[in-house]
Order: sequence, then C-alpha cells, then structure tokens
Amino acid sequence: MTVGAPRRAVAVCGVLGAALLAVGLVLLVALPFIVKDQVTQTVRIQPNTFFYELWKDIPVPFYFSVYFFNVLNPNQVLAGLKPAVEQRGPYVYREYREKKNITFHENGTVSFLEYRRFHFQPSMSNGTEEDYVLIPNLLVLGAAVMLEHIAAPLQIAVSTAFSLFKQKAFLNKTVGEVLWGYEDPIVKFLNTIKPGLLPFSDKFGILVSLSYWRSDQCNQINGTFGEIWPPFMTPSSPLEFYSIDACRSLALQYKEPGEFRGLPIYRYVAPKTLFANGTDYPPNEGFCPCRQSGIQNMSSCQLNVPLFLSQPHFLNADPELLETVDGLHPSEEKHGLFVEMHPMTGVPLNVSVKLQLSLFIKRVPFISQTGRIKQVVLPLLWFEERGVIQDDLLNEFYPIMVLIPTVLGYAQYCFIGLGGLLLIASVSLWLRSKRGDVQAKDVQVDPQNSGPQDPDSAPLLKKDLSSNTHGED
Repeated sequence: MTVGAPRRAVAVCGVLGAALLAVGLVLLVALPFIVKDQVTQTVRIQPNTFFYELWKDIPVPFYFSVYFFNVLNPNQVLAGLKPAVEQRGPYVYREYREKKNITFHENGTVSFLEYRRFHFQPSMSNGTEEDYVLIPNLLVLGAAVMLEHIAAPLQIAVSTAFSLFKQKAFLNKTVGEVLWGYEDPIVKFLNTIKPGLLPFSDKFGILVSLSYWRSDQCNQINGTFGEIWPPFMTPSSPLEFYSIDACRSLALQYKEPGEFRGLPIYRYVAPKTLFANGTDYPPNEGFCPCRQSGIQNMSSCQLNVPLFLSQPHFLNADPELLETVDGLHPSEEKHGLFVEMHPMTGVPLNVSVKLQLSLFIKRVPFISQTGRIKQVVLPLLWFEERGVIQDDLLNEFYPIMVLIPTVLGYAQYCFIGLGGLLLIASVSLWLRSKRGDVQAKDVQVDPQNSGPQDPDSAPLLKKDLSSNTHGED
C-alpha cells in the first residue's frame, strides 16, 4: 500500500492533467471558430431565427422627439435684424416600425417595405400637439428663394397671390400641423404657376419626400437601417447606416470602448466632417450646392425647398452660423449623436440620432413678403430618434451571445492552468516515488526482526550463536 498509493496518485494526476490541458488547448484553438460560427448563424437574417424576429418586428421602443425654434422677433427679422429664437419642446412620439413584403433573393439580399407609425406621448412631452409655434413660412420664404431667378413679372404675380391668400413670411401653426401637414390653398396656386413644383395637391408638412443627390457615391445606400450591423466589429470597422430623415447614409467614427449594463460596447460618434461642405471635405461635394461647412443642402430631397441639415444648434458647424442667430447653444453632451453597440454581434444597445432642419431665407426684390430679410440659415426644428434595449430583451440576449462565450473563454485558460498544475503535481509525486524506491533498495530487513540490520554484522551474530551452543554441549 505504501508504494502503490503514490503510483496511483501519479497516474490519476497525470491522466487528469493531460486531459484538462488537452481540452484547454483545443478550446484555445477552436473556440474562436466555434463562437464565430455560432454568432454568424445566430445574427443572420433568415426566417425562424432569433435575430430575424428581432429585425422584423423590433421590440426595442423607439422615441421620436422634436424641438422647435420659436421665432421671437419676426418683425425685426423682416426689417433686416438678426433673428432670435427660443427652443420649445420636446414633443415626444412613440415610433413603431413594421416591415412588409419581405422578400429573400438568390444573391443573398433581402428587400422589404417599412411602415412607420407615430403616437404622441403626453407624459414624456413638454407641451401638446396643439401648442402654437411661430416659424418661417416655408411656402413663402422657401418659394421666394426657389423662384428668385424667374422673371420679375412672375415674381410680382407670386407676391400678389401671396397677399390675396393672406400669406406672410412667418406663420403661427400648431406642432401637429407643422409636422404632419396642414391644408393651404396656396399649395394649389403654386402648382398652377409651376406644375410639379410640389408633389402634393393641397397639404404641406415638413417631414415628407425623398429624391436624388448629385453623385453616385452620395446616392448609395450604405450600411444598415440602424437596427443591426455585421458581427465582430473592430475599432477600424466602418459604422454606416441609412437615415430616412437625412435622406442619405451617415458614416460614424469609433470613439472609445465602454460598458452598457454589464455588456462591452463600442461607442461611435459623428465625425467633424459629417456635414462639411465640398471645399472642406471633397466626398461631400455631391450634396452641394453648399454653403458654410457643417450644414448639408437638403433641397434635392425636400422638393427643392432650401432646407439644410446639420447637428442641433449648429454643433461642429462654421461659427458664422451661430453669429447670425441669437438663442443657439451647441453642446456635444446634449446635441451629439452616438451609437453604442455590442461589437461581437453588431447589435446596437443604445442609439441617439440627433439632426436639425434649417431654412435658408433672404430678400427677393419683387416678392414683398420677404421685406429686407438678410441672408441667414434659420433653424426650424431639431429631432432625436432614440432607442435603448430593454431589460427583458437584454436578459434573453445576454446568456446566448455574451455569458456562454465569456465563460468558455475563461474556461479554456482554467483548463490549461489546472491541467498544468496537475501535471506538475504528477511529476513531483513520481520523483518522490523514485527517491523512495532507491532508499528501499539500500535497506535489508531481517525476517525474524522488524528492525533493520547491518549486513556486515550478520555473520558475526551467527558465529556467536554457534559458539555458545557448542559450549553448552
């Protein structure tokens, strides 16, 4: 038992250590491929998969918040003074997205139609849809800029029509009317003067339409719709998404790693060049004609109305834009857009897209409603689309895509470490056993005596015993 027990311990430690080490090494080599394959299969948009249902009927609540810039001094603006504005809102809507006519194609793509519904949320809003806001009249000031190059008699006719229809440079409308449209007989008149000028017959609203840009690059729909990105993102991976509200794809840049409710994230933000003009950033030349850097001409996708897109309060734009309007206070914290996403799966966990619409206004000599207005890009409103993953979905998502890969990742090193320790223990026990065997060979045991005896003394002992016995005879 004394010799056998260490040998069994050596065998057990050796076999178990080798097995654990082998498992750990296999996991170390194979785990990245296993996880990659599992994640790729899981996030693929195919019927009857977890992520397909997530993509088809987005369970994450989206909120659409609108802030208006109420004009405080319309008469002074008409006299050529600097506009002063006051921010009003937010007016918050719960946004529901539904995909229909989903069709999978042989080339690996999918096409669909997306419908959006908006429901006003009084408890989250600072005001109601019946609140009145004083804003520039797009049908007057916008049309004036659009018609500034037509013949003077036609401009006079337009100005006269505006007067007959009691149209002024600024109007007082409710939040609901400005956003979702209001009936106005002047719309019919403008379509009579210039057929096709407006794509609708008798109703006008800000959040409508989509047309084309001036370059193939700018017309491309790059990235996703912001619902999911490819898995295994790295800091060098581009993050692009198509914004219906911006009528274009937006490319964000990696800023920093972080954590969101225990999940690792990458945070992406808008680059300084997002709305730069073609002079400062040549790839944006296709969105021109351009004005100051930091605002994008939207006329191509907004019925030729001289609307401009920017970050709220002209964040990261040419300082000249701030100097021409009072009441703007840009802040990266309040007005910066960002996407926080889980890099392994490409799932956005926290998204905030903030954009501003402004109207370019100026004096047009033969349209009297424009008065002596100086050229200015006047903010109309800014809006935020916000979505944050909820705890119930996070709890379902976390074990499958985060916990199990993380546990396996740590397990491989635990197996390697424990296997190595057991092998070291096995070698140690084997060496101790060998030393014990060597010592056992150097010692003889008297079968009549349990104690050890000196081999050289044995003959003398026998001789003495023999002499004593002979003497007695």
